[in-house]
Amino acid sequence: MVPDTREGNSEDTTDLADKVLPAVAPLFAPAEGEGAAERAEPEAAQPEDPAESAVAEAPAPIMSEEALEQHSPDIPRRGEVRRGVVVSVGATEIAVNLGGKYECTVAMSDVQKLGAEEAAGIREGSEVSVYIVKPGNREGRIAGSIYLAEIEREWDRAEEMAQRGEIFEAKVTAQNRGGLLVPFGRLRGFVPASHLVGTNASAQTVVLSHWIGKTLPFKIIEANRRRNRLIFSYRAARRQWRAQQKQSLLDGLQEGDVRRGIVSSLASFGAFVDLGGADGLIHVSELAWYRVDHPSELLQVGQEVDVYVLRVDGERGRIGLSLKRLQPDPWTLVEEKYQPGQNVEATITKLVDFGAFAELEKGVEGLIHITELADPVPVRVEDVVRPGEVHLLRVLRTDARNRRIGLSLKAVDPEERLAWESAQPTGNATPTQTVEASEPHTADQAGAPAE
Repeated sequence: MVPDTREGNSEDTTDLADKVLPAVAPLFAPAEGEGAAERAEPEAAQPEDPAESAVAEAPAPIMSEEALEQHSPDIPRRGEVRRGVVVSVGATEIAVNLGGKYECTVAMSDVQKLGAEEAAGIREGSEVSVYIVKPGNREGRIAGSIYLAEIEREWDRAEEMAQRGEIFEAKVTAQNRGGLLVPFGRLRGFVPASHLVGTNASAQTVVLSHWIGKTLPFKIIEANRRRNRLIFSYRAARRQWRAQQKQSLLDGLQEGDVRRGIVSSLASFGAFVDLGGADGLIHVSELAWYRVDHPSELLQVGQEVDVYVLRVDGERGRIGLSLKRLQPDPWTLVEEKYQPGQNVEATITKLVDFGAFAELEKGVEGLIHITELADPVPVRVEDVVRPGEVHLLRVLRTDARNRRIGLSLKAVDPEERLAWESAQPTGNATPTQTVEASEPHTADQAGAPAE
């Protein structure tokens, strides 16, 4: 039946609604708690009371003191080097405060490795570096080493110098089969024979003893702390150092200076000497006042020598040196020692077409012209004298300024010659030989002036 919606029936409709709605209302009611968030949302928009918010906030977890200590960046760790202050010195160990509540013990035997002088300087209040050997914990002690801290410091220095390519000087103290041993602070470096100068490293037996005791420049070519390898090179240091010092040496070098150097190499024409930045050449004619066939007769590689500076060519970078200029020139006394008419003993050194040269003393030679060998004049010089023979000669003339002495073999009196020969040990004197006559020789024909 369709309800009558006419205005006249409104009262009946109202009564019906009052009866039906209470019965069906529970069917449409929301579950318990449903819509609570929506109802609370307007309230959440309201400002909260700070006191109530603090109470409602959950507390953050608190890390234990032990955990904080384990994660602290200040806790000493094995292999670290720490600075600290000595707080006590005992008979067997010392205590070092590393800062805060960390204290480290160092055995007295470790301190003694520093040497008596340094060990005696460590006392209460001294500031020292300590290498952490055993970190320890809250219950255990921290063990350290002052000596190892010094070793670490030396390695730091070696690595920095190797990185910068720095040159340093050190004294060679010992050698082994493969090279030299050189101290570097509390460390010891090794110089392979192949990194020396003038040494044949490929030879089965390498002679290195002449390097011991010398102070030389070195360059660190390897610094490996983990493998305990510290390798030096004299060759690389010398090359780099010479490049840096050569110009300054040339600028400060003057002719007439006397310098000390080291023989770096030998050649048939002379010897090269390292003056500490550049090599100078001693020509074979400047080695001695007498004839030298090869520099090895007087010098050897690695030998220290004093040299006289003959000339300096800054543009070409060349230095001329002399060894003989530091020795007395024997010609300065020739005119005093050898007078005309004097008989002298001399050794034949060289034969030429126009005569023979004879050595009166080291560095002083005279000429026996072919016309002064015998009478009559011989056809050939070798018919009368030969190199190595010793003869009694007469001085004809001296000219120290031009370094000339005129000698004669035939001018010696026969009686003087016989007396001289009889006084000589067997085999020393050479008897004068009789020669065949030849056409007269003149100075112009001989190709040289008669002395």
